[in-house]
Amino acid sequence: MSSIPTTRTIALMNQKGGVGKSTTAVNLAAGVALRGRRTLLIDLDPQAHASLHLGVGGDLGPTAYDVLVDPTVKLEQATIKARENLWVLPALTDMAGVETELAGDNDRVQRLKHAIEASELKFDFIFIDCPPSLGVLTLNGLVAAREVFIPMQAHFLALQGLSELLKTVKEVGKSANPNLRVTGVVLCVYDGTTSHSREVVAEMDGFFEQSRQNNEPWKSARVYRPAVRRNVKLAEAPSFGKSIFEYDPSCPGSQDYGKLAETLTTEWDNLRERLTAKVTVNAVGDPLTI
Repeated sequence: MSSIPTTRTIALMNQKGGVGKSTTAVNLAAGVALRGRRTLLIDLDPQAHASLHLGVGGDLGPTAYDVLVDPTVKLEQATIKARENLWVLPALTDMAGVETELAGDNDRVQRLKHAIEASELKFDFIFIDCPPSLGVLTLNGLVAAREVFIPMQAHFLALQGLSELLKTVKEVGKSANPNLRVTGVVLCVYDGTTSHSREVVAEMDGFFEQSRQNNEPWKSARVYRPAVRRNVKLAEAPSFGKSIFEYDPSCPGSQDYGKLAETLTTEWDNLRERLTAKVTVNAVGDPLTI
């Protein structure tokens, strides 16, 4: 009988830059950590925005680059405790060299997954900030994860790109990670006063609702609420090396990411409780596969 999952591993991806992906990765990780969960933020983006957002940079030791290119470098050697309950596997600009370094290796897209599995560090949540391109780094994130979150803005062109992102997840599922699922969309820089934004969100809601009957990796996906409202404080916080909760705990961005973090922890707790109950019921008789 399979054990109850102990870690929720989420890859955040969007092949378009500037949509709020790293901001979402950092502030969801920080929000979950504030709720007492041991949380790891993995920065796979060569721009290293997630690391810098939390003030992690400068003269670092081993980084995510070393973990990926050198199997002898353990995850715990490169991980930095940035806040209470929050650890970071940081990136530097040398991450761009991973594509070349691993080009000839058969396990090149499984390096991160293996490092997490081999680590003595255990976490309740892992957030993986993937680069805005589909290469070896993003594939490592998708292979290591169980879920995909898509941060995006409520624009028509972003909606068109959503279908391509879903196809990418489906292809990765076929080739490298059959357990990968799209959990949902996180709306960023949202302006609910415009009819265009509301129409785009309604279209996404309708699409996911229609997908419930299909056997696709996004059949259980949804648009998460609340949407993260347009808020200048979210743009200012990284320059101070702070999460939005540290920079301005009362601003709309802090309120929205805080509610989303609460949703993530609550739904994970509820899922694990349901699985535990099923295991208990099936403890005698046919084994239950989770």
